[in-house]
Amino acid sequence: MSDAAATRPAGLRPWSMVLGLGFVSLAIDMVSDGAISVGGALLEQLGASAALVGAVTGAATAIALVLRLVTGPWADRTGAYWGFTITGYALSAVSVPLLALTPLLGAASLATASGLLLAERTGKAVRGPAKTVLLADAAGAVGRGRGFGVHKLLDQVGAFAGPLLVAAIAAATGALWPAFLALAVPAAIAMVLLFWLRARVPDPSVYRGAGSAGAEPAAAAPAPTEPAAAATPAPTRMSLAARLAGLSAIPARVRTTFLLFATFAALTTFGLLSFGVMSYHLVAADLAPIAGVPLVYAAGMAAAAIGALATGWTYDRVGPGVLLAVPLLTAFVPGFTLGGTIAIVVVGVVIWGLATGVQDSTVKALVADLVPAEQRGSAYGWFAVFQGLGALAGATIAGALYEQVPTLIVLVVVLQVAASVLLIVVLRRHRSERPVPAA
Repeated sequence: MSDAAATRPAGLRPWSMVLGLGFVSLAIDMVSDGAISVGGALLEQLGASAALVGAVTGAATAIALVLRLVTGPWADRTGAYWGFTITGYALSAVSVPLLALTPLLGAASLATASGLLLAERTGKAVRGPAKTVLLADAAGAVGRGRGFGVHKLLDQVGAFAGPLLVAAIAAATGALWPAFLALAVPAAIAMVLLFWLRARVPDPSVYRGAGSAGAEPAAAAPAPTEPAAAATPAPTRMSLAARLAGLSAIPARVRTTFLLFATFAALTTFGLLSFGVMSYHLVAADLAPIAGVPLVYAAGMAAAAIGALATGWTYDRVGPGVLLAVPLLTAFVPGFTLGGTIAIVVVGVVIWGLATGVQDSTVKALVADLVPAEQRGSAYGWFAVFQGLGALAGATIAGALYEQVPTLIVLVVVLQVAASVLLIVVLRRHRSERPVPAA
């Protein structure tokens, strides 16, 4: 960042930027989660088999996660964080309302709907790392825990409202296409607000260093022994591998700490299973009617919002040690969410929601504190991949062990103990990597 950028005032106060990005996420999550909540039903209505529904939705999940390996480093190299953010949101804002036209396309309807669902998740991958960098810059000036927590709260409001809107319109009309058409309204609102934010704050790096809460982690100078070590073959190969991963500019010790933390996130995400497995259990075990499943999901989303906000404020007051709550909560998820009564399952979904809220918000605040600002796009891209692989593995294994819940419980508990140990190691390394203030 140039001296001019450092002294130039931003067009919006940091909190205004955080809230603005939060309301953009609220509106787009109404669109995205509205589509995700009925995407499988739409494909089924258009003639898809269960196998095809699984293939399309699985491919969509993979695209949303793995593509970030490209978009994160690409955003870092170009510095076009706004461009990636706007493009990604536009893909979702356009593709979901177009789903309203698919029933009219005859033989092409199924292929078109599949393509649009894939395009929506592609938009998530394109915008994800870049948008998080924009948020991290603004949140750094107000407290990253609070900033990410408030953003997650607004995000969850959209994730809660979108499916309810779709359900209400579908119940009133007897069809899905009017609901997709109605989602064009929040999509348009999101894009207008996004362009307004871009016009007011074209360079969010002006927020960096604005207050003690926003101090950036500096790229530490190499230790005296590193130049000699770098001449040996093994570190040279590691440097090449790191460069291919988009993380080569991060000091080696910081990079190791980040990868340990990403592994922690993968293990905790594994234990969170997926709501798909939980909803299957609710119906298969005759614990709730199909119409009641969204209400259970809504309880989880409400808990996620509370968890994100509460831990965000706590993070800024007591530090990242609050993240030890994630493996503790996660250890209880399979035993409760796959329990034998509706009351036990609802308690489990609330626990799942609390952990999910922290995992999707406050956990990312520590990523911003671990990694220098110039490499955050790459870091968030890789972090999403670790979380995504954990989520996919957790859901797959939970389905395979559905008839052997005690085995699944033991597996998850063991992995959460390992995750707790990893986090303790990360916190100790992070404390030792912080620059010592000048006397």
